[in-house]
Amino acid sequence: MTGRADPGAARRAAAKVYDRRFAAWAVVDVDVECGVDAGVVPESGGEPASEWLIDRPLHPPSERAALADTTGTASWIAAWREADPGSDADAHGRADGHVVWASRRWASLGTQTVPDRLRLGTPGAVARFAGRSRHWKRAVACASALLGLLRAAADKDAPNRDAARDAVRRVLGMVVDLDPADTERLVGVLGWVLEHETAGLFVRQVPVRGVDTKWLERHRRIVDPLYAAATGRAGLELAQRPVQLRVRFLDPALAPSGLRDVTAPVAELAGLAVAPRVVVVVENLESLLALPDRAGVVAVHGQGYAARHLHRTGWVAAADIVYWGDIDTDGLNILSAVRSHLPQARSILMDRTTLTEHLDLAVPEPRPRRAVPEHLTDIEADAFAALAELGDVRLEQERIPWGTAVAALDAALRSKDAGSHPIM
Repeated sequence: MTGRADPGAARRAAAKVYDRRFAAWAVVDVDVECGVDAGVVPESGGEPASEWLIDRPLHPPSERAALADTTGTASWIAAWREADPGSDADAHGRADGHVVWASRRWASLGTQTVPDRLRLGTPGAVARFAGRSRHWKRAVACASALLGLLRAAADKDAPNRDAARDAVRRVLGMVVDLDPADTERLVGVLGWVLEHETAGLFVRQVPVRGVDTKWLERHRRIVDPLYAAATGRAGLELAQRPVQLRVRFLDPALAPSGLRDVTAPVAELAGLAVAPRVVVVVENLESLLALPDRAGVVAVHGQGYAARHLHRTGWVAAADIVYWGDIDTDGLNILSAVRSHLPQARSILMDRTTLTEHLDLAVPEPRPRRAVPEHLTDIEADAFAALAELGDVRLEQERIPWGTAVAALDAALRSKDAGSHPIM
């Protein structure tokens, strides 16, 4: 028979509906339990919830189809008898779920009772039918805990209680997927930050066991919207660790108080009274440490995307910039980010020729970026294209022979002295 809906297909369809709507259902269910008016389901566009969350036709067979496959028809009817939720209402008097059975008077088979529609009226019924009962219980428990925290704070600081419901709905999928320990940490963090002023504090000062900077960064997509809903503020306003850069003064005459290797916050480096002729930015720390002395030159460890903060240091912005990074999609994106603030930046050893001449030293790039960065020269953009053409490879700067690297750097420094740009 064709067209009939078997229980397995119906369960899969119910699971899709559940996965799409459980978060909205959970916050409403919590409100019902608490006696809060919850007359609309947030994902229903503001319309009152219908009596049945799922009302699905089961397409029973015609008499001809049943005669053609009596065994299959009998098995299908038996499967639906077993699958029938068979309950009329939940504890709140809401329609729960059942199969609607219909009588068919067939000349050849007599009167037959066949499943006609599947009707599920509550989230719990949908969850049970879809095999998501455990997930639903956890969703309701998490929603209850979060709404309790947020609404307690909202009563004191922000009158819009609906914001709490909306925020919990938006993050609930991520919360339910947390392991129990992280859920406990989340509740602990929210409880503490909603009771205390957080502006200017470091994460280290939040006294919740197991919470550190890495934990909070991984869970900011959950914490921030919940905090904002309860307080009306944009975010936690926690203090951020200052961006630090490592600097080597390749010219001893430029070294402040004789310190030739300095690591400090960008804001403090900006206060140094130095005026280098050239600032060399390298991506790899060992490359920084191996650079030879050169008159008028300061070298900076870019530390990946931290290099985009270099323009905040005035003496860097005033100098000629020579940039040397990995030939990969991230390296060229970092170069573009640096050049967006420091347009005088010139690259070395970041071109197609360098890549192809050292292709035997290249390795696969695990997650290449596809969009061409905005602030590349034609030669650098060609290198970006070559990475994909050659099989999504990457050439790390430390793989280039050191003699080749120093020769390219000296050529760039000589071209600065001559007032021209080097060939990259």
